[in-house]
Amino acid sequence: MNTIQMVDLKGQYEKIKTEVNHGIQEVIDSSVFIKSGKVNDFQRQLEAYLGVKHVIPVGNGTDALQISMMALGLKPGDEVIVPSFTFVATAEVAALLGLTPVFVDVDTDFCISVEAIKQAITPKTKAIVPVHLFGQNANMEAILAIAQEFNLFIIEDACQSIGSAYTFSDGRKMSSGCMGDVGCTSFFPSKNLGCFGDGGAIFTNNDELAAKIRSIANHGMTVRYYHDRVGVNSRLDSIQAAVLEVKLKHLDEYNAARQAAADFYDRELKMCDGVTIPQRNPSSTHVFHQYTLILNEINRDALQKWLNNAGIPSMIYYPVPLHLQKAYKNEFCKAGNCPVTEMLSSCVLSLPMHTELDEKQLTFITKMVKEGLSANRT
Repeated sequence: MNTIQMVDLKGQYEKIKTEVNHGIQEVIDSSVFIKSGKVNDFQRQLEAYLGVKHVIPVGNGTDALQISMMALGLKPGDEVIVPSFTFVATAEVAALLGLTPVFVDVDTDFCISVEAIKQAITPKTKAIVPVHLFGQNANMEAILAIAQEFNLFIIEDACQSIGSAYTFSDGRKMSSGCMGDVGCTSFFPSKNLGCFGDGGAIFTNNDELAAKIRSIANHGMTVRYYHDRVGVNSRLDSIQAAVLEVKLKHLDEYNAARQAAADFYDRELKMCDGVTIPQRNPSSTHVFHQYTLILNEINRDALQKWLNNAGIPSMIYYPVPLHLQKAYKNEFCKAGNCPVTEMLSSCVLSLPMHTELDEKQLTFITKMVKEGLSANRT
């Protein structure tokens, strides 16, 4: 049997904790809780890590998506193509701005379907929002080609994929969130790069767009008290920046630990009847924000209860597709419109995934999953 080289970070946690505490205390001592040097330092470090020209820290990932759509000048009635299999924020901000979210299907790798995008384009289409779901990049080479052909904006939702990279057919590698016109991420505590509260950021290589985004995020100001446009109030506070500055240094290690855990799951579960392990796209690295199984002829609720009784938490992302949610009823919201999404919503289950999983825990989890699969066939 091939062995999986686990990544042990436990010895570093006290050191990281000390660094985080020191950074937080620096902020408290300075009493500069907003727009401090800590925020600027983190911004520059994240720009260097991603290889992107501009990082604009904001209040959360949802704000990042909304501000991006505002900065691109999208107008009420414009259509924005979004996957139906994702968290609601992606569509929510479009609806709040009076835009029309056009829900399209995903492939069984959980990312937006290129063919579905092509079929959804109309004269009203202005933007595509590919979501790099669960930690793996969508087919960006094909999506960028579509955007160029039809003169569409690309807003990458990289809220679950920070630290992953996409390789183009010519060998170029780019960081997740840094390939389209603008990219968005979240620093919610459960993310691969998470803070101690809410936080987010916007990425772009466009100087003019970056200036507009900064203005919108700051009440529409460039010069204090001079409001050039309608804006919002969205900023990353200094304490969260201090936390993120430390954790960014260890992001590659965190992601490696998740990848090792995913390799263990793959090895133990890939031959099990009734389960399909996550697909790995050869063009993208996968940072496994979630490790999500597709169940085949398995009673999902019973399996989840089985695991819960064994002390193993599991989650269903996402039980109701966006195109079937009450809040988003329009011409694109009909049962059968997104068959892969509807199938996935009925049969996916995400196993524990975090940086502290060790071989003993993973062995127990996979043992109980195997027993649960056998006991809960339909």
